[in-house]
Amino acid sequence: MSAQDRTAAGFRAGLHDDATWLNDLRRRRTAGPRSAHNRRVDPAAGLSTVAVHGGTYEDPVTGAVGTPIFQTSTFLLDELSYTAFAQGATRDVPIYTRYGNPSQWSVQEKAAALEGAESAVVTSSGMSAIAATVYALTNSGSHIITAHDVYGGTYNLMREDMPSAGREVTFVDPTELTAIADAIRPETQLLFFEGLTNPLLKAPPLRAIARLARANDALLVVDGTLLSPVNLKPLNLGADIVVHSATKYLNGHSDVTAGIVAGSRKFTDRIWAQALRFGGTLEPLACFLLERGLKTLQVRMRAHNENATALAAFLDAHEKVTTVHHPSLAQYPYGHLRDDVLLGYGGMVSFELAGGDEASLKFMDAVRVPYPATSLGGVESLVSLPVNTSHCSLTNAQRARAGINPGLVRYSVGIEDIADIIADTRQALERI
Repeated sequence: MSAQDRTAAGFRAGLHDDATWLNDLRRRRTAGPRSAHNRRVDPAAGLSTVAVHGGTYEDPVTGAVGTPIFQTSTFLLDELSYTAFAQGATRDVPIYTRYGNPSQWSVQEKAAALEGAESAVVTSSGMSAIAATVYALTNSGSHIITAHDVYGGTYNLMREDMPSAGREVTFVDPTELTAIADAIRPETQLLFFEGLTNPLLKAPPLRAIARLARANDALLVVDGTLLSPVNLKPLNLGADIVVHSATKYLNGHSDVTAGIVAGSRKFTDRIWAQALRFGGTLEPLACFLLERGLKTLQVRMRAHNENATALAAFLDAHEKVTTVHHPSLAQYPYGHLRDDVLLGYGGMVSFELAGGDEASLKFMDAVRVPYPATSLGGVESLVSLPVNTSHCSLTNAQRARAGINPGLVRYSVGIEDIADIIADTRQALERI
């Protein structure tokens, strides 16, 4: 793209005409980054419309209706580039793909639109998004509050890396508001919780936690991976930042590893700069695949929601199943989630089998529809046992404290025909 074309495409370096210094108080942040050719949709439009059209790069040269793959590592330097360097606005002009690329911008714009956010950052993995966020929004000497049962990668980051980086971390039960309040200190800067935990599907009271964070001048970051913005918008509940492993529902096809961070521009700029230093860039082809996956997010999530709810009801009535963990069931203990969700509860169902781990291993051997595999959120069903995957490093006592009982099965329900999923589950249970 020539310098003239770059200007015509709407790239610009100055965020305020009169601001020339990075710390100029007149410098204003805008939404984005975006160009004039990133398609914008009415915020009042339906979610499927936003998912299909939000952020798409409408190529002025070819007229392509899909975002091209800008498969390049670097871009021509011109007056626009040098102005961006001088004004500290290198996030807003294509200069080098680690800094930004139109393929990344399209994904970011779509994700931001889906979350109702001002800006978003795309990274090379969910953990890259989480690590960049936590480092960017805290500093040495600060204090972080998170949950005992956050995702294992997040837990290891908090337990292993944060203390060595000068951040102290307190682990609490994410559903106990009193415990969270008691853990807050004057130096607390960040509260990090998941919208729905894995694998037991606990739902922290996010609205109350957000009020608690604001009252104590702390930030709330919510990992929305298990619900997606179709089902839960943490920013609307008071969170400052929402992160996702876009590997899961956002992409939805088990063929991309990526992360998303969404929130206000003032926070995402800091997180972008931290991700820049970590080098967690998502390359252009993966951005193309992720944006394509996002276009069908709403219709996929509807199928995940409906299938998981139906499977949970079937399991809840089966004599070989002792406990089912799913928000749709009457005995689900976190009723506030029903007031917070928009479309449903996602595709995760966890259940415990009579007969313990021996029974769950037999179940794994007998199922035919789901793949025995880790991860979640793809169009295909996946099934795994926490005892020999995500929680295998824990002792029996540690697993019991975490609520991981013998016989626990984690089922990521895909979009296959629900009659086939239930028939397969029935025959597998009968073989125990």
